[in-house]
Amino acid sequence: MAALQTSSLIFSSSSSKTIVNAAIHVPRLPKIRFTVPKITPTTLPKQLDQELSFKEEFKNLSTTTTPYKSYEKSNSTTVTAQLYAILEAVDDRVVMHDNIGEQRENWNTLLLNSINMITLTASTMAGVAATCVPGMPILALKLSSALLFSAATGLSLVMNKLQPSQLTEEQRNASRLFRQLQRQLQTLLALRSPTEEDVKDAMEKVIALDRAYPLPLLGAMLEKFPEKYEPAVWLPSKKSQKVQRTSLAKRNNGWSEELEEEMREIIQVIKNKDLEDYERLGNMVLKINKVLAISGPLLSGVAAFSSAFVGNGAWWGVLAATTGALASAVNSFEHGGQVGMVFEMYRNCGGFFKHFEELIKTTIEERDLEKRENGELFETKVALKLGRSLSQLRDIAAKSASSRANGTAVDEFASKLF
Repeated sequence: MAALQTSSLIFSSSSSKTIVNAAIHVPRLPKIRFTVPKITPTTLPKQLDQELSFKEEFKNLSTTTTPYKSYEKSNSTTVTAQLYAILEAVDDRVVMHDNIGEQRENWNTLLLNSINMITLTASTMAGVAATCVPGMPILALKLSSALLFSAATGLSLVMNKLQPSQLTEEQRNASRLFRQLQRQLQTLLALRSPTEEDVKDAMEKVIALDRAYPLPLLGAMLEKFPEKYEPAVWLPSKKSQKVQRTSLAKRNNGWSEELEEEMREIIQVIKNKDLEDYERLGNMVLKINKVLAISGPLLSGVAAFSSAFVGNGAWWGVLAATTGALASAVNSFEHGGQVGMVFEMYRNCGGFFKHFEELIKTTIEERDLEKRENGELFETKVALKLGRSLSQLRDIAAKSASSRANGTAVDEFASKLF
């Protein structure tokens, strides 16, 4: 039944189908002719020659530019190697100054103990000889006492001339300054590539430190008793150039006119208070050291002379024993109290403030602000070196400015450390 229905449907659809004729017209595209150049046997070698010449020119250009790059690279490597060589020399200087400082500290202890023992022994002998009954043999006591006093006098002269405590302080300062230079070079190598100017500056600093704190004693030792106090100088002097003040209305590299004026006031406080005070103290300690250096050998020399006449009168023995004891006390105060070291410490502190003053002055006199150290960083370093906070540093600068305007002196030192 289903098959009959399907066939009837197909028959009905085929009978009702109509045929539709349709045509589609496609427009004709125009003909485009491509002309291909004919390659003749003569044009091909010309093109190859042009390409080859271009490659040769490029190769020549690359070979001519690479030597400059290689030269710059080799130059930078050489400068870095030079700075590392200076760093090794500085490290060697640190070890040498440490060892020699320890050796000279031992000199001070051993010589002081030896001189005091010799002097006290000779004084005891002179006192015993003075208490002997007339007629007793005291020649041995007299001779021994005179010889011991003479030896103590000679050792005192040598020790006072060398001032071992001052020599020790010199080596301590040299070691500290060389370590500081060592850290500066290490920081420079860690932050950027060094230049020839950095190498030259490092060499000058090493030579200046060697000159300021010499290692040998004979011929190069610093004068222990100068005519007057002078601050220590351990950095190469730089010629300060007088420059005109530039307009700093706008902040440039952390600098401003207010900051420059603040630094100038700090210089005035350092010059008028700190340096003057250390000059006064240095001159005072120098005079004391001179008196002690003369008194010790003089007293022991008098004791040596007096001990030779012990037995010829009661006062000779008393004089020998008394001057011997005084000589021992003077030597103990001079070298046990390390008066020479105190004088060298004052020299070093004065040199620190002198160098600090020059550093601030050369920094603010630099015309190119970009070549200066960042102003805020520089202010922080100045405050730390003086043992102050930033607010305290600005307060002392403002106080200095107001005091100068009123014609009075500042009643405060710039540094709170020394």
